[in-house]
Amino acid sequence: MTRIGFLVPPGNPTVEPEMIRLAPKGVTVHFTRMVAHGEAGSHRGQDERNRSQIAHLDENVALLAMVKPAVIALAHTAMSATLGKEGERELVERLGRSSGIPFITAFGSVLLALVSFGARRIALATPYGADTTLQTKAHLEAHGVSVVSFGSLDNVKNIYEETPERAYALARRVDAPDAEAVFLSGLGMPSIDVLERLERELGKPVFSAASATMWNALRVAGVGTPVAGYGSLLLGRASDPDGQSS
Repeated sequence: MTRIGFLVPPGNPTVEPEMIRLAPKGVTVHFTRMVAHGEAGSHRGQDERNRSQIAHLDENVALLAMVKPAVIALAHTAMSATLGKEGERELVERLGRSSGIPFITAFGSVLLALVSFGARRIALATPYGADTTLQTKAHLEAHGVSVVSFGSLDNVKNIYEETPERAYALARRVDAPDAEAVFLSGLGMPSIDVLERLERELGKPVFSAASATMWNALRVAGVGTPVAGYGSLLLGRASDPDGQSS
């Protein structure tokens, strides 16, 4: 039995059920809540909550490491934009070294997914406010990804109250002819149920932070079992990104 650990924002109700559904036979998933205060899922104070979670990551990783997972994944895309390119790299190295367990991020998993698809031009869909969306776009571009189209959900009251139907409509809206793939950011926005449908309709890879995180976690853990029903990435149709991890 292979164990995979996930670090989850304290108010996020989406990560656990989606990762449980994505886990193939022989894989168990384990969760630790990160530390943040304020209104969970609100656009207001998101950067402050991100920084609070970052400040407590060492103790969270130490707790999750007690179940001896094969890999620990940071299930929060926007934290990487707060960290910045160099800050994220240093964090991944430090936490992997301190725990003795491979440590990956959702954002790093997204970058590897793009490598596996051979995609450098993407359409970006987010559930965030304008500032965090632009921050996420800039973070992608800092890694050499061209964001040819982007957009966010309208009239968001709380990210954690969003629906797959709204994620689907957003992905359709942001897609552009010159986008080689469509990426749905934000593990709080339910996404996995619409990925396969979107790929059929758009004729290109469509993946989310959730599907990319599980795909990379399985890859790092050495689990090659295809996961059907959630898009081509988890089904194994993308190429292996040369054994890299992030």
